[in-house]
Amino acid sequence: MTTSDPKADLRFYLQSARDALLWKLEGLSEYDIRRPLTPTGTNLLGLVKHVAGVELGYLGDTFGRPSCETLPWLEDGGELNSDMWATAAESREHIVELYRRAWAHADATVDALELDAVGRVPWWPSGGDEVTLHHAVVRVIADTHRHAGHADIVRELIDGAVGMNEGNDSMAPGDAAWWETYRGELERVARQADLDGG
Repeated sequence: MTTSDPKADLRFYLQSARDALLWKLEGLSEYDIRRPLTPTGTNLLGLVKHVAGVELGYLGDTFGRPSCETLPWLEDGGELNSDMWATAAESREHIVELYRRAWAHADATVDALELDAVGRVPWWPSGGDEVTLHHAVVRVIADTHRHAGHADIVRELIDGAVGMNEGNDSMAPGDAAWWETYRGELERVARQADLDGG
């Protein structure tokens, strides 16, 4: 019978989401990593910037372990939603390194504390702001995987690249013609269902 190390399990799934998110930036221009491709402006570099702040907050500040990072979007007068996009002056390297420092800080918190350690989330209402480290790590894993999924869709819209990482696209085998036929069938079924339901 194998034994499980809960912290190692949590760190594995968090790191896989981190790696997937950063892989979505590879090989793209500065324009493409900043392009807003949804009506709400979702873009690849902004997703990375956002999750860096999430890790520093939930797996740093919440447990009395603030980082030395300055996050302008959290300061008084910070521009609304500015954690979701990078300015022209914020280079890819700057945002990626911020994220790597954030995850090193978060990993140090996970290493230093027990999973049942209790912290307080500063931005949650008083009286309902307590959280265990276990809960906070699961929350960050869920948030990071959610945004990695967003990044997967945004990247597919840019150049068709899909998947968790370079060696694992997790997609059915098929060439461009197969996928076009498949998509066409889904469109036909959707239209038929709409006619049948209407």
